[in-house]
Amino acid sequence: MTPETFLAEKASEAVKAVYGADIAPSALQVQVTRKEFEGDFTLVVFPLLRITRQSPDATGVALGDWLVANCPEVAGYNSVKGFLNLSLSNLYWREALAAVAGDEAYGQLPATGRRVMVEFSSPNTNKPLHLGHIRNNLLGSSVSDLLKAAGDEVVKVTLVNDRGVHICKSMYAWQQRFGGATPESTGKKGDHLVGDCYVEFAKMEKEDPSVMDKVHEMLVKWEEGDPAVRKLWETMNGWVFDGFEQTYKALGISFDRTYYEHDTYLLGKELVQKGLDMGVLVRDPDGSVWCDLTADGLDRKLLLRSDGTSVYITQDLGTAERRFSEFKLDSHIYVVGDEQNYHFQVLKLILKKLGFDWADQIFHLSYGMVELPEGKMKSREGTVVDADDLIEKMYEEAKATSEESGKLEGISDEEKERLYRMIGLGALKYFILKVDPKKKMLFNPKESIDFNGNTGPFIQYTHARICSILRKASERGLVSALNPEVELSPKEVRLVKILGAYPQKVSEAAAALSPALIANYCYDLAKEFNQYYHDTPILKEPDEEVLRMRLELISTLAGVLRRGMKILGIDLPDRM
Repeated sequence: MTPETFLAEKASEAVKAVYGADIAPSALQVQVTRKEFEGDFTLVVFPLLRITRQSPDATGVALGDWLVANCPEVAGYNSVKGFLNLSLSNLYWREALAAVAGDEAYGQLPATGRRVMVEFSSPNTNKPLHLGHIRNNLLGSSVSDLLKAAGDEVVKVTLVNDRGVHICKSMYAWQQRFGGATPESTGKKGDHLVGDCYVEFAKMEKEDPSVMDKVHEMLVKWEEGDPAVRKLWETMNGWVFDGFEQTYKALGISFDRTYYEHDTYLLGKELVQKGLDMGVLVRDPDGSVWCDLTADGLDRKLLLRSDGTSVYITQDLGTAERRFSEFKLDSHIYVVGDEQNYHFQVLKLILKKLGFDWADQIFHLSYGMVELPEGKMKSREGTVVDADDLIEKMYEEAKATSEESGKLEGISDEEKERLYRMIGLGALKYFILKVDPKKKMLFNPKESIDFNGNTGPFIQYTHARICSILRKASERGLVSALNPEVELSPKEVRLVKILGAYPQKVSEAAAALSPALIANYCYDLAKEFNQYYHDTPILKEPDEEVLRMRLELISTLAGVLRRGMKILGIDLPDRM
């Protein structure tokens, strides 16, 4: 139970006792006290005046007097112009700490009964994953885990865009310029080799724009099932899938279901025919099919080309229909960059016109692009930051920073290697996820690896420091425990307050689809602990009961840090 809920219940009892009126706790407004006033939480008195028929201050005083006299968890109050500021007693905070410490599933909210699908990653098979994909993957995975923590049933999916013009570009370039090269013959990951083909095609097109005609011919042959085209397509896609899997594994990304565009694009064609039959869609004289959205303030949207081939939104229509019917979804979240805002606006509108009411349950989690100090990345020019290269760079940065700091003395080489990977990935994930999804961000690898400030390594080091204290205590035969008679210091109360806010933070972050709220909560908790550690000689405490309480407090804190950072996909080391 949160402090707000607890005080609302007690305030409801107070209103009944003082004024003889029944008011539901849920109807009362309790909020954190503003910093300029004394108190922990504030009851808003104004809505009660119709019951009390007294002034705001008189009502506040009457309720405050009753709460202090009848509720040992309330230590004091002050009533200021309709706001009753309440100070909770040490007893309350001790009980709150015991509740958190005793709850192994703390922060896991009750089941909502909602089934939510989250689509993310959804790469094209014409290039390796890059920095932009990393933000997409980390957001999608973290949002999925966040919704699970908030009580939803979550299905994580990806749609591999494994057919279309972009794939045929790489295939054509491979045929013309790569002399039968394979991942084995070149020593390259398959996705990197195919990405080289895509970059090469861009050069070919500059030299001779007519090569696009060849690509469109290849696409038509693919849709007609031409054996040679299909065989090359399967081979090159296989190379890419192997490469993707290695990158996903390195990032800790997984999916419950993988869809492939070559399986779904025909579903969209069926819906296009349905739309033509309904009169929602129109066929132009050249045979192309369109949806006229001008009356809705948009433009005409192409759904089938004149040669009968489908476009990207065509398969999105079919895939959405299949997913909602197959999984009985309450919500479908697409994690896609903000350059696709218009696409999803059109998708929802066409689905509504086709008669699907669940179109309103589609949500586009639109996130800002990741940029580098030198500017935007461009796949066709080969100027992207490759995901594999970045993961390796983060490892090297973590290794260099750790060796320079001297924090890993006495640890085996094998353990050091594991830690370098953990720190490097933690730095990368935290740096990206601490930024609100809607905002563009500038990625700086060296800044992300700092052991001080709002970074993943700072939180990882904080956890390792707590584990070190607990190990030393264990070596002395000390066991953590809570004695209900032991008072908490003001700094300890401050820590318990932050711990107590975690479930509400999970709820807020899930509602906002923003892992950044969890990231920054973990930073605030780690920062508060480090200040406490600086001011409080934990293991030098002469009173053993106080010492045991402090060990329980920091052990509980470490557990909440692990839960929060797990939502971000970040592991916390025991030693560092």
